Amino acid sequence: MWKRIRVFFGEAKAQQPKPKTTKAIGDAGEDLAMAHLQAAGLTLVARNIKTKGRGGGELDLVMQQPDGALVFVEVRARASSSSGGAAASITQAKQRRVVLAARHYLQQRYGARPLPTCRFDVVTIEANKLTWIKAAFDAD
Repeated sequence: MWKRIRVFFGEAKAQQPKPKTTKAIGDAGEDLAMAHLQAAGLTLVARNIKTKGRGGGELDLVMQQPDGALVFVEVRARASSSSGGAAASITQAKQRRVVLAARHYLQQRYGARPLPTCRFDVVTIEANKLTWIKAAFDAD
């Protein structure tokens, strides 16, 4: 469907709307997950923390519970549950990269100070349904 008409050098040309990028979809999913977690009482500490180097990881959201525990949240948004769904896309390799990024983050932020209790959660968004999986995987 042609949604817009653009005039280019005096000539009308039809233009299709640009599809959303993967990054835009991911950012929207993170926004939705963050709002849900904040409504549940968690506070945003950091977002999109990346570690450098080969095999580096990214932390989508770092949240803090009222008791001080840090929650590292991996967010996955999918249009449908085909191909195993959003939760199935978080492989062991992805989990290792998230754990590596979390360790790097903790080292940078806390240094030699005692570390807070930490947990790894997953928020999936499939077919407009949000699911929060607490303690989805361990750092071991």
